Amino acid sequence: MAGKEDLGGNVAALGAVAIGRNEGDRLKACLRSLVVLCRRVVYVDSGSNDGSVEFARQLGVGVVELDRSVPFTAARARNAGFEALMQDGPLDFVQFVDGDCTVADGWLGAAIAALQADPGLGLVTGWRSEIHPEASVYNALCEVDWHRPAGPIATCGGDMMVRVSAFRQVGGFNPSVIAAEDDEFCLRLAKAGWRLERLPLPMTRHDANMHSFSAWWRRTIRDGHGYAQVGRMHPPHFRRHRMRVWAYGLALPLLLLLGLALFPPLALLVAALYVLSWLRTAQGLMRGGLARGMALKQAALLTLSKIPNLIGMSIYHRRRRAGDDMRIIEYK
Repeated sequence: MAGKEDLGGNVAALGAVAIGRNEGDRLKACLRSLVVLCRRVVYVDSGSNDGSVEFARQLGVGVVELDRSVPFTAARARNAGFEALMQDGPLDFVQFVDGDCTVADGWLGAAIAALQADPGLGLVTGWRSEIHPEASVYNALCEVDWHRPAGPIATCGGDMMVRVSAFRQVGGFNPSVIAAEDDEFCLRLAKAGWRLERLPLPMTRHDANMHSFSAWWRRTIRDGHGYAQVGRMHPPHFRRHRMRVWAYGLALPLLLLLGLALFPPLALLVAALYVLSWLRTAQGLMRGGLARGMALKQAALLTLSKIPNLIGMSIYHRRRRAGDDMRIIEYK
């Protein structure tokens, strides 16, 4: 637990915001890893019905319950948590963490030290890892996705420690962004002149708790929505992702159907391209240390992912044209 860490005199400069919706025991572990070190912790709840709010209050954590009449987004929740923290006085830094994560030993002190040592740093993040990567291929896929090199970065996930002055300068997160809102926030930080860095340290342990194909499919639809929305806001971000989605999620399937109807050799060629993509992806995963069997399974999901990505991108463009609210796409 993070309680072993000694922040010394730095603890008063630090606040924490945890966000969640029906995270149950995962949220309990998250908040317990924060309250032993942070004098001010706020939990922002997005309509839970599992007792999350009651538990947080029993732990002495400040609670913000978002208005259910307004669409929930992680960005909106983080902004609300930040403002609630600031009501009790100024802070230098805020640690944001998702409610399905626990903070690793040593992280908070190291992150504060890095930000204090370099006034040009607006944000630091670290390494996230899965608590139960062996529980399903979907959890294992998340574990691979979390492995990113340390050093200067352009974007990061939602677990991050942010300098308060930098957060205020860019106006926090954009509450209309329902996926990849952390990417969008980071891109604006960089455009405002701040640098971002991933420290070579464990930061959080994540519990994806994903055990079904349908949950993975919905999560991947959400990713596609983020590619389209944030890519439109900050071109050329996610350009490569979008191009692969258009190619493998739309163009090649259409060619496959055309070939099946009119020219079977074309269908065989398209099928061969998918097999080649699958094998190349699997080889890359094996070079990264995955066993052959797991690499083949994950590569199959990554190859297939372009179709739900396309659905997510289409949902975004339909919503934008119709002027509809950008509502979250839940997968848990």
